Amino acid sequence: MAYSSTKAANLNVYIQGQGFPILGIHGHPGSGRNLSVFTNHLSKRYKTFAPDLRGYGKSRFNGKFEMYDHLTDLEALLDRFEIEKCLLLGWSLGGILAMELALRLPQRVTGLILVATAARPRGSHPPISLQDNIYTGVAALLNVIQPSWQWNIETFGKRSLFRYLIQQHTPTAYDYIAKEAVQAYWQTSTTATSALSTALRSSYNRLTELKQIHCPSLVLAGEQDRHITAQSSLETAQHLQNSQWHCYPNTAHLFPWEIPQQVLGDINCWLSLHPQVVGQ
Repeated sequence: MAYSSTKAANLNVYIQGQGFPILGIHGHPGSGRNLSVFTNHLSKRYKTFAPDLRGYGKSRFNGKFEMYDHLTDLEALLDRFEIEKCLLLGWSLGGILAMELALRLPQRVTGLILVATAARPRGSHPPISLQDNIYTGVAALLNVIQPSWQWNIETFGKRSLFRYLIQQHTPTAYDYIAKEAVQAYWQTSTTATSALSTALRSSYNRLTELKQIHCPSLVLAGEQDRHITAQSSLETAQHLQNSQWHCYPNTAHLFPWEIPQQVLGDINCWLSLHPQVVGQ
């Protein structure tokens, strides 16, 4: 991933807590608020920063840009808040950017928590039908009006594209979808989508560069993830120098919303084993 020469965008950022800084990076489509499952928990002990990336959420941006422009923006955010060192947590696209930032700024990144992501991302998503799109639209709309309505989950949710994003159609997962996913989808700009599509067409692959990352890494995956397969996440974990790997059965790409307590518990355990990543 080349480095940008464009001027950094001033990102909207959600800040919680006090203590060692943790920078959370969301996926596509998404916003900083999508990381609340992590930041609400971690901010009890640390200071969390969850920006809306350029072209997402409230970080509006006019004009085209490329994926590497996000790195310029994130480095500028660290400078803006005078963050000398931080732990990075990235979900999906955010995990890719976290690895890129660790390659770009190795002295400033103490550790990586990589969620449903890969340095050579591969998917196994089936073709999308018109019925898929219709059921997804209806399921999403009804879920916003009445979150976690069991009739909607059974009638539309399990037949919609949600079935590839989650495996456990629980009220907890649908509550997160209602509160955070739908708004983030509508706030994701076409230029952000175009930048991601261009990067994916270039057959992105940074596996060989991962040996340059020496900080501890926690790699988490959903066994049934069709967007970024668990196998590609495992491949990433195997190429990292100092990594721990967890794969959760009967979950998919949005597994932190399916089994939040289990995921947060595993993060807590990893942090206790690697206190240096939070400056201890």
